[in-house]
Amino acid sequence: MKKVIIVGNGMVGYKFCEKLAAHANRSDFEIVVFGEEARPAYDRVHLSEYFSLKSSEPLLLAPRAWYEENDIELRTSEMISEIDPKSKLVLTHKNEAFHYDYLILATGSSPFIPPLEGVSKPGVFIYRTIEDLEGIEEYAHKMKNKGRFKAAVLGGGLLGLEAANATKELGMETHVIEFAPRLMPRQLDQAASDLLKSKIEDLGISVHLSKNSKQILGENEMTGIEFHDEEKASYDMLVISAGIRPRDELAISAGIVTGSRGGIEVNNKMQTSDPSIYAIGEVALYNNGIYGLVAPGYEMASVAVDQITGGDKLMSPTIDMSTKLKLVGTEVASFGDPFIDDEQTTAITYENKQKGIYKRINITKDGKKLLGGILVGDASDYNSLFQLYINSLPLPEDAEELILGSRGEGSSSTMGSALDLPDSAQICSCEAVSKGAICDSLKSGACTNLKEVVQSTKASSCCGGCKPMVVDLVNETLKSLGQEVKETVCEHFDYSRQELYDLIKINKIGGYDEALDKYGKGHGCEICKPVMASIFASIFMETANRQVPIQDSNDRFLANIQRNGTYSVVPRVPGGEITPDKLMVLGEVAKKYDLYTKITGGQRIDLFGAQLHELPLIWQELIDAGFESGHAYGKSLRTVKSCVGSTWCRYGMHDSVSFAIRIEERYKGLRSPHKLKGGVSGCIRECAEARGKDFGIIAVEGGWNLYVCGNGGATPKHAVLLASQLDDETCIKYLDRFLIYYIRTAAPLMRTAPWLDKLEGGIDYLKKVVVEDSLGLGEELENEMEELVNRYACEWKEAIESPEMMKRFKHFVNTDETDDRLVFVPMRDQKMPKPW
Repeated sequence: MKKVIIVGNGMVGYKFCEKLAAHANRSDFEIVVFGEEARPAYDRVHLSEYFSLKSSEPLLLAPRAWYEENDIELRTSEMISEIDPKSKLVLTHKNEAFHYDYLILATGSSPFIPPLEGVSKPGVFIYRTIEDLEGIEEYAHKMKNKGRFKAAVLGGGLLGLEAANATKELGMETHVIEFAPRLMPRQLDQAASDLLKSKIEDLGISVHLSKNSKQILGENEMTGIEFHDEEKASYDMLVISAGIRPRDELAISAGIVTGSRGGIEVNNKMQTSDPSIYAIGEVALYNNGIYGLVAPGYEMASVAVDQITGGDKLMSPTIDMSTKLKLVGTEVASFGDPFIDDEQTTAITYENKQKGIYKRINITKDGKKLLGGILVGDASDYNSLFQLYINSLPLPEDAEELILGSRGEGSSSTMGSALDLPDSAQICSCEAVSKGAICDSLKSGACTNLKEVVQSTKASSCCGGCKPMVVDLVNETLKSLGQEVKETVCEHFDYSRQELYDLIKINKIGGYDEALDKYGKGHGCEICKPVMASIFASIFMETANRQVPIQDSNDRFLANIQRNGTYSVVPRVPGGEITPDKLMVLGEVAKKYDLYTKITGGQRIDLFGAQLHELPLIWQELIDAGFESGHAYGKSLRTVKSCVGSTWCRYGMHDSVSFAIRIEERYKGLRSPHKLKGGVSGCIRECAEARGKDFGIIAVEGGWNLYVCGNGGATPKHAVLLASQLDDETCIKYLDRFLIYYIRTAAPLMRTAPWLDKLEGGIDYLKKVVVEDSLGLGEELENEMEELVNRYACEWKEAIESPEMMKRFKHFVNTDETDDRLVFVPMRDQKMPKPW
């Protein structure tokens, strides 16, 4: 039996133990682990959660019992002081010697402490271990009892901002001091840093950039910092988090080759200059780099285990440093090369200071490949972008949709189903788990649910950034196996959309906070909030003005945001019919505000290029002229397109324009799981293209044929016949039933075509429900629709009549200044945003 000694019981050291313990050849090895700390390995990625957890137990990666069960000797509070490579011995600080066949150095790193005078004074801390946090907490309480509340954090990187959040949570007035001119200089560009700084300062944390500390002030304890610019500032305590240094002192004294700037040199097998000694994690110098993220460390552990057990696995030639975190309540993510800026690359950026969002993607000049990016304030696109980047997947024709989402008539998805990814696609970077491994664990029968998949593959068990995609893969795979999947809205609500719809309706829940208190947990997220907004709107015909914070981004400002940060204005033109006077008003408004104008596929006029502060002014003029909101921004009825019908066309069989106007007026403002479009054609020549809509009405001999569940977009589908030869009233009755039934039962963001595909029994069952009233719900569905119709209100009219609602149409929170950075260029006698 070979003896393996692991020096270091941090996250990477533990991962090595876990992988070796699970290996088929485990019985060939005796395993001994040395850890300097008193407790077993714990999760340093979520270290700051210690203050809220009030205990270190939840942070443990595994209890002591796990080591015992796996026959691993765990020796905590023991430090290795010397290595004798020739004799293959390690010596502890107690002078005990241990023989090894393989030695794994997982000693990690230590905080970099700048050589400042006074750095050893009481009141100066580092931020690395649970003991450090205990010391910081105790000292902060001591200072507060003396009426002293000012804490400084030296370092504006990932860990420094975590430390700043910790001191803020302890009730200290917190100041972040960073030597570089921007926060997180290894992950963010200047614009992203500026935005993050602004968000952090809004939370009460001061940020001081380009500050070079000279010395720590104070006699018996630290009382402040003097900077090289001669400025002095008073602080009551200091937390240093200014970087890391690999702990390579053992290797140096043993004669193992290290780098000139630190770190133990390793090859792609993770071997050091001594073939029996391996180095993994933050102490390993691989490809001339030290990698401070957990994902590369886990890959190193996996490679080392494979090598000593006789395998041939090698480290990846390049290390991916993509990361997604929540810092001081703000989502921050970067992937690939976030800074690349050369002639072969195009950077596409989007910034919204009002909402605190910055996004940047770098793509090849030909628009075919994603090279990297940065997300601040909204990292919901991270998983999709990371998959496109890491798997070199083709990009959509309009690459800006990757960060702006669909606008106008497009689809809401930039990548489609998770199942469309190749099996080799890496889903979990921390644990190097592929899509194939996740799906196969279910297909083979080894796992039956998400929990078992996570336990088996370890996917999403580390940083959790890939969890949404893992959930999608598990659900879609189970469905493909014919198993029922309960599709909960998100981790904050253990209910499907349909269940929440019923709970809110039956129990007359008044708002999102009440729903979260009664049926949810936590603080909610950007997934559940828009879903709940849609449910409240669908049940109560609530406009987007009532619960603004839970609305989707476009709904918050009642307009579609465009790629340069301006907005589009789309008034309703029912049935596409408009008088010359109204046309002239649109022209006058467009001319006055210098807006680009275009006729849409839904037979109305889109006005592009409005700035946020102009929206209420424009809408005031439009409403005075008799227009209403066209809801082009909402998951709601958009348009009911029509041909001229029998009033003008010699082939027309019925008055399609009048019927389209009646239908659009009836359902205007109706919120649903996704956008809705309708069409009315005066004959079977189908000039209104009604069968490409969610509902289409076509005039035939003896009445109207009613078609449902057609969609355009990326996966076009013709609507199918629901009922034929209907009179006007019966047609509307069936439409009422169909629409409410869809709104009640569809999943979030599910259009009518996929909804029908997933409806058990398909169109035949839908006919029974709607036409034959097989469930006895017909009258109830009709009454529900009638209530919604009677409650309609134009939300733009609401907004301009309320001074309180008008406050949100400002570019900046604290000033009335407008955004003067917008640049337009001429295009065919109009204008367009300057190309990226």
